[in-house]
Order: sequence, then C-alpha cells, then structure tokens
Amino acid sequence: MYQSLLVHTENNICTITVNRPDKLNALNKTVMDELDDAVDVVYKDPAIQSAIITGAGNKAFIAGADISEFLTLTHEEGIDLSRKGQDIFFKIEQSHKPIVAAVNGFALGGGCELAMACHFRIAAENAKFGQPEVNLGLIPGYGGTQRLTQLIGKGRALELLMTGGMIDAATALQYGLVNYVVPQDELLNKVRGILATINTKAPLAIAKCIQTANAVFDHTKDGYAAEANAFGECFATEDMKEGATAFLEKRKAIFKGK
Repeated sequence: MYQSLLVHTENNICTITVNRPDKLNALNKTVMDELDDAVDVVYKDPAIQSAIITGAGNKAFIAGADISEFLTLTHEEGIDLSRKGQDIFFKIEQSHKPIVAAVNGFALGGGCELAMACHFRIAAENAKFGQPEVNLGLIPGYGGTQRLTQLIGKGRALELLMTGGMIDAATALQYGLVNYVVPQDELLNKVRGILATINTKAPLAIAKCIQTANAVFDHTKDGYAAEANAFGECFATEDMKEGATAFLEKRKAIFKGK
C-alpha cells in the first residue's frame, strides 16, 4: 500500500514504520504524504485505539530530511513546505488517539520534530536527538522551534537550535524530552505495554486528556475553561456511567467509547 512505510495493526495498536533504512529513514515528499495518509487511517479506523511511529533498522528513527529536495526552493515554496509539514505534525499532535514515538536511533531535524509531535517519546539507549538545521543555513520548519522550547525550556532549546548539537538518550531523559530509555531490543515492547494499559481506559476520556493538555500551549484558548468543558462533557457519556458504576460495584469497567 505504501512505498516508504510499513503499517501493521495488532491488538488495536497500529505501528507505522518509516522504511528507508538505506537513507537512515530520511523524510522526503513521499514519506510525508504517506505519513499524512497513515495518520488519517489511525483517526478513522475503529479497530485502532492507539499508534506507534518508529523507524526501520537499529540506527535511525529518522535522521533528518532529504536535503536534495531543498536546493531549488524559493522563499514562497519554503513557506509552503513548512506549512505542509506543520499541518501533518499538528494532525499527529491533535490526534484523539494516543500516538507514541519509539525512537530507535538518530532523531535529527525533521525526525526530532516528528518525535516531538507525538504525545510522548520512548527512546532506545542508542537514540540521539538534535536540530542541526543551522548547519545548512536553515532553522527547523515543522514546529521544532516551538515544541523543543515547550518540552525542554527556552535556554536548553536555544542552545541546541543555535549550536546544531546532539544530545544522547540519557540527556534527553534528564531534560524531559523522553519518558523512558530502554535497550534497543525492548523498545517496542515497552511502548506496546504502555499503550496496552491506555487502551483499557475510556477512549473519550483519553481523547479529552490529549485535547486539554494541548490547550496549555494554545494561546488562543483558556486551558482551564477547556478542562472544565471537557470535564462536563464526560458526564454525558455512557463510559463515565460505566466507569463509576464499575468502581462502586468493584468490577472492571467495560468501555465502549460512547
């Protein structure tokens, strides 16, 4: 179905693998278009409750973009490229289903930006993160300047952005960029284990957790008002009544996403 992705769903978890290991899974137009489509499938397929994004092989998650596609771009085309990438990564960030990055190696440039668009990140011990665009006379264009600052703070973000340097997995954990660091061969099982737990919870409540957490960084919204509205909306769901009843009856809730 895809030229550059492997997509597989098992136990209600969709695994999207960028499959260009000979190019260290670098982003190009085909990858971005297909990723956009794959995320649409995650949104729409009722059999999918959550998703993982990772890279093929054990060297790279995504080691940047295909620079050869940049050489002929004009000012206006650069803006268009940035906005298209931002739109795809917004779609990941705003997904009502959890999407987690399993960072299995280099996450540089657009790869770091993709990882940061996911709801959280788990890294293999060999993972490295960076935004080296200044080495090309560029800056990150797919949301990297914004999300890196949100996730690790302005001072650390500006140092990485301006030096073009990399941090290893242990430093990423210290900075709060990733939630866990695990051996390479345990990475996907770690992510699947967390998602398996999330998948047992009420889907509408999970979606509202994502929505309200994202509101923290949306300056057009009052995050507390968004929380109050979402909290109230939960009371109108069958899942809330099931969850509360199951708690009182000391049994496991059976959620249906209604």
